[in-house]
Amino acid sequence: MLQIEETVRDRGSRYAVSGGVVLGRAGVEAFLVELKRAKKFAKATHNSWAVVLSDGGSTKNDDGEAGAGAVILKMLERAGLVDHIVVVTRWYGGVHLGGDRFAHVVTSVRAYLAAVEKAAQG
Repeated sequence: MLQIEETVRDRGSRYAVSGGVVLGRAGVEAFLVELKRAKKFAKATHNSWAVVLSDGGSTKNDDGEAGAGAVILKMLERAGLVDHIVVVTRWYGGVHLGGDRFAHVVTSVRAYLAAVEKAAQG
């Protein structure tokens, strides 16, 4: 599991991104259970995620952050990342961010994709 903490901080809200290789829907569930074993992720306001599965299309979950899963999914599809879940976590800071929250999801996923690419290059 690759995690990048504090990808964005804005008006009290904090974002992190996590991800890793998964095999099928059972792998997705196992990944999410493992992530939420860490109390800070279990208590986060939102753990929005998406995955493109080689054996069954794509799946996403906004976890209350309307539209966030779709943003993550679109970025995974563009990057061609298959059988790899990406979770953007937000701890709500008390101030509504409006459309800026989508920019923060994009920033978080970009940081994750860059880290995966760097790791692949050795």
